[in-house]
Amino acid sequence: MRRFLTALCLPLGLLLTTTACVTPEQQRAASAPATPPPPSTTRSTAPATTTSPPAATTAAPLTTTQPPTTQPPVWVVGATPLPLGPDGFGKILPTPAVLANRSLPTADLLPPPTGGRYAATVSPVPDAVARRSTWHAGCPVALAQLRYLTMSFWGFDGKPHTGEMLVNATVAQDVTRVFETLFAQQFPLEEMRVTARSELDLAPTGDGNNTGSFVCRAVRTGTTWSAHASGLAIDINPFCNPYTKGKLVLPELASSYVDRSNRRPGMVFAGDAVVRAFTAIGWTWGGTWTSPVDRQHFSATGG
Repeated sequence: MRRFLTALCLPLGLLLTTTACVTPEQQRAASAPATPPPPSTTRSTAPATTTSPPAATTAAPLTTTQPPTTQPPVWVVGATPLPLGPDGFGKILPTPAVLANRSLPTADLLPPPTGGRYAATVSPVPDAVARRSTWHAGCPVALAQLRYLTMSFWGFDGKPHTGEMLVNATVAQDVTRVFETLFAQQFPLEEMRVTARSELDLAPTGDGNNTGSFVCRAVRTGTTWSAHASGLAIDINPFCNPYTKGKLVLPELASSYVDRSNRRPGMVFAGDAVVRAFTAIGWTWGGTWTSPVDRQHFSATGG
């Protein structure tokens, strides 16, 4: 998980708003034409006019247009690699003040839901998505065993957005129902996108917060396949719900969120709407574990 959690907000080819959560790659980096309205069938009569002497006019004062100002991003996710510790993870550092009550706006990578209503799709994984994902022939599942989901979610900016996710085909419909519940509760998510292959090799930055499922990788501190590698686990707002084991905190800048007495948006707690929604489909929550405590993690396999 070291690199999956630390280099997020990668692009899908669209520019972000200047205040949105962005990555350095995004800084380097269609809709059909509108149908014209049918011709009007309403007839109208122009009002009668009278001719009068032209009124005296005065010249309008000259004005100058100020160039638009560009507001820098609140925070650039993935911009600053952390020094590595002996365990290979980034150095655990205090949470930056701007992230202590994290509420970064969401960049729309897919069109937002129509009318602000929840919508979800389930389909085989498109070739283009497979190519940019972490899937390869050595993964524990075949590509045909995965499904590509699009689902509505509420951002920390109070707006509805559309996210994407790869999950195991056996749980696809259940997952869409879970996120329908979260949408109805307006539980905020910062982003929801497919993890890119390049992210697995990036240096840790400790500031990722992507909600996602399939990543072809091993467990955090071992060599066996993670449930994520089969699309049978989902991490919810990892920064707001960090993984802890001893002194290790992942993401590495999320220490502020280890304090669960300070309740903030996007956090998951025992018995809340998020836990109940996953429990309803038979999944378990890593927040009940003792070591590690994986507050972001929900799994169909129990691991």
